[in-house]
Amino acid sequence: MKQPAMADLEALVAARFEQSTTVPETFFTTEAGRIAEACWSMARRFHQGGRLLAFGNGAWATDAQHVSVEFVHPVIVGKRALPALALTNDSATLSGLMAGGDTEMPFARQLKVLARPQDIAMGFSSDGNDTNVLAALNLAKRKHLLTLALIGGDGGLIREAETEFCFVVQSHDPLVIQETHETLYHVLWELVHVFFEHEGLL
Repeated sequence: MKQPAMADLEALVAARFEQSTTVPETFFTTEAGRIAEACWSMARRFHQGGRLLAFGNGAWATDAQHVSVEFVHPVIVGKRALPALALTNDSATLSGLMAGGDTEMPFARQLKVLARPQDIAMGFSSDGNDTNVLAALNLAKRKHLLTLALIGGDGGLIREAETEFCFVVQSHDPLVIQETHETLYHVLWELVHVFFEHEGLL
């Protein structure tokens, strides 16, 4: 089997690096104002006793887990812990629903029981076409939660939903989408705490 030439490998690395820098730069330049608004809205919900409820499928389930840990266990000394839960962590409920044959909309089922009007729902999707994530966001909206969607591609079905904040990373590369989502929720976490340092704004 022919080995790739060094020039080919260098071109591959350069292309990957360019995507990993230009896509996030374009995204954050475009969305800076809405990100700040989302952080203020999240801070208000936390200030009112709300919780963050995060969910996603497959690799995006790990982002739901990651963002919930960010809020519950702040990595910066002196920042307050804020209540957050990844619905994907509840393996007993998820496996119980599967065992009972109810596999289609587990996140919506969980939100029916757990969600309160002051809470925040954050759904992740690589292309915006995960129907179970869409169903959960729609239910959350009906229950008056603050809703955020972190999605990729062209936004798919979720882009058409009535979420307050829909952040679309316009790429079809799952690695670039996930890298940008991760930076986004780190920014959300940090700016929520900035607003808490100025509670008169809440």
